[in-house]
Amino acid sequence: MSSIAKTVIATGTSSGLGFEAIKQLLQQAQPYSFILGVRDTEKTRVAYDDLKFDTSKHSVSILPLDLLNLKSVQSFAKQALSELGHRPLNYLFLIAGLAIGADGPGPHGSKWCESYMVNHLAQHYLTHQFVDVLSASQSRIVVVSTGAIRNVRGSDPGTLDVDLKANSGANAKVVYSASKFTQLLGAHYWRRTLPDCKVVAVSPGLIPNTKLAQHSGLRLTMDMPDAKTVPEGAHSILRAVTAEDFPDDPEQIFLTSWGEWWPKDVYALSLDTALQDKWCLSKEDIEKSEPVFQE
Repeated sequence: MSSIAKTVIATGTSSGLGFEAIKQLLQQAQPYSFILGVRDTEKTRVAYDDLKFDTSKHSVSILPLDLLNLKSVQSFAKQALSELGHRPLNYLFLIAGLAIGADGPGPHGSKWCESYMVNHLAQHYLTHQFVDVLSASQSRIVVVSTGAIRNVRGSDPGTLDVDLKANSGANAKVVYSASKFTQLLGAHYWRRTLPDCKVVAVSPGLIPNTKLAQHSGLRLTMDMPDAKTVPEGAHSILRAVTAEDFPDDPEQIFLTSWGEWWPKDVYALSLDTALQDKWCLSKEDIEKSEPVFQE
């Protein structure tokens, strides 16, 4: 076990699966240095302090990050890189998720709905901010995905252009599946763009007892088949951190909640490189297209 702390930058760690995943890592002998982006920094800081983790071994830095505001993403990235300094970045955890319908206006004038902004666009933009250090560090990028990527409406990626728009009226289930599908397109995009990094998409399984499930209206319960507790779901996520049994096929990047690599036919729609490029804009194109940068 290395005595040198491994560095982690992460989203979605103030509660639920993300918080539990960091909690489990803080219980390990391996030292970790965490830089966590959250909306409510004070509440989150208290939650981590209450864990009474070994501060002589681990460190937890909590910085403000609002994934509904791409300027906040930009600011967080700048702070995180400053705090990281010359250390390598071992892991980037993209855990944040949102599951609400597309019934209102887009954040900061965006043409896209909130769930798309959180689940894909903001975290894709965040990854752009770290490209140089990710490549130099040969980092592992862990993307928390879901089996719901199979449920794109009509099994037609053309519906994404409709369902993910602000005010589309698409319900939470449709929008969640569509936005997480675009997130998986992003995982493939970064696998291609950052060949020195290891990109792993992972499903934590069906986890009813999280804010994501409670606020989505999806009515998930623990008596459903394959339902898992939050600690079990976090354990599934951390399997993506430790896995070394990677398939020979570089496109086979999706780790299931039961610890196996999903065959590609399950997510075949996401393997279209033209589709990946369409939904994974460059940093510059995001800044040109999103109204928040013109405010």
